[in-house]
Amino acid sequence: MTVTELTPTAAYKVTGPRVLRSEWAKFWSLRSSWITLGVAVVLLIVFGAIASATYSPGATAQGGPPGADSGDQDAVSLALLGVTFASLAVGVLGVLLSAGEYTTGMIRSTLTAVPRRLPVLWSKAAVIGPVILVLTTLGALAAFQLGTLGLDGEKIALSLGDDGVLRSLAGAGLYLALVAVAGVALGVLLRSSAGAIAVLVGVLLILPGLASLLPDSLYDTINPYFPSNAGSAMYALHQSSDALSPGAGLAVFAGWVALILAGAAWRLTKSDA
Repeated sequence: MTVTELTPTAAYKVTGPRVLRSEWAKFWSLRSSWITLGVAVVLLIVFGAIASATYSPGATAQGGPPGADSGDQDAVSLALLGVTFASLAVGVLGVLLSAGEYTTGMIRSTLTAVPRRLPVLWSKAAVIGPVILVLTTLGALAAFQLGTLGLDGEKIALSLGDDGVLRSLAGAGLYLALVAVAGVALGVLLRSSAGAIAVLVGVLLILPGLASLLPDSLYDTINPYFPSNAGSAMYALHQSSDALSPGAGLAVFAGWVALILAGAAWRLTKSDA
């Protein structure tokens, strides 16, 4: 009998699929995963359904700035009113999936088992991205379908077969999936749940408001390229004059996520756990 036959290394070799299965098991074993996923989908459906049910032509837009006219809205924008709230939930879930291991110290065991490190990051992103994509796209569809009941007979009512509707609903799911991946990357980059969540909220919600303090000419130029604005362009039914097209919005937002992932990958390989 040879030494190779006595060594179990070959049978337990670390491979990409095995790391992926490990991260899949860890994701679904966490109670926070189930709770946060449920919260994200419920927020998406409930806010969209309520916005559609309470729609009134000429009234102030649900969730919009004072003076906004809901008559300027469409059935899709009403159904997707909960995307902002759902984005915070899935972003936090992404952060907890990665930064939570640094908090508990489990990251040491993870990186000992996967010494090449980067497969851990890619696997976490590969697990959460498709899960969020599927569940939130279904949530967006449910919100839209429920919304059609509240908008029955209204001029802005639409059906799934109308031009751009399915693309917008799928775009909302894709946006939320990318937000979750960004949360994973921020958790690895900052290694602090509180810090990563604060940055996520600041970038998605606070940064565009602060940018409005800039001179108008500069603000108008850079405003469409902020992550949240580029993301909202992905699922807008109609492109506004001051926003990116859905394709350009996807390219810009995906670029932001790729940049954060690159930073997370660099720190993961260069710094100790």
